[in-house]
Parts: sequence; C-alpha cells; structure tokens
Amino acid sequence: MATQEPTADVEQEIKDTFGMVPPPLSDIPKDDMVGEWHFFQKYTVGESEIPPKYRELMGLAVAANIKCPYCTHFHRNAAQMHGATEAELDEAASLASHTSRYSAMLHALEYDLEEFKVKMAQIADHLESQAADD
Repeated sequence: MATQEPTADVEQEIKDTFGMVPPPLSDIPKDDMVGEWHFFQKYTVGESEIPPKYRELMGLAVAANIKCPYCTHFHRNAAQMHGATEAELDEAASLASHTSRYSAMLHALEYDLEEFKVKMAQIADHLESQAADD
C-alpha cells in the first residue's frame, strides 16, 4: 500500500504556492490531487512554451466559449496578474467568438472539409507571395 507522504508533500507544496489548496484540487480525491498537481502547476504557475499571459488569454477565450463562469473568472484574473491590459482582455473577449462563429457557419453550410483545406492552402500561398513582394 502506498504511503501518505507523497500526498502530504504535494499538499504542502500546493499550500506553499497558493497559500491554500484551491478548488477543484481541494475537493477531488487526494491521490487524484497528487496526479493532477504537476499539470496544474506547470500550466498555472510554471513555465511552458507559451508565456503565461498568452496561456491565460487563450484560457479566457476557451472559457467564454464553454460558458464557464469559474474558468472565465480564473483566467481573466490570472491574465491580469500576468500583465494583460484591459485592451488585451477586451480583444480576447472579441476574438473568443471568431472560431465558434465561423465553425457554426461552415457546419451549417455543410462545407466540404477537403475543399476547405485546399482553399486555405491557396490563401496561405497568396499571403506568402504578398509578403515576399513587400
């Protein structure tokens, strides 16, 4: 049987990081908390390929689309803590609808995916040739 030490160590590390064990980590089974902490830590307070401010702005856009008030509150405040300006938060809010809006249009039109991929490649080629001319 596993010892409780890893759980206690992880719980203390979380408390040292946040001053408490935040929800949902505080309310899931302790062994799940231990397993979840590495991922949560890396992408909430750690370093990854995407800078924290941008991760949080992306999280805010996703939260808006899934209409989660918990996630919206968390990611908006975390983005601000990482230096996001009001203008950036406003832009993220505006951009949040673009993917779902155009996805809804393409799905409603039953647009052929392979044809869409061909057209996107043509657009990319055109934009690259324009950039080369500048």
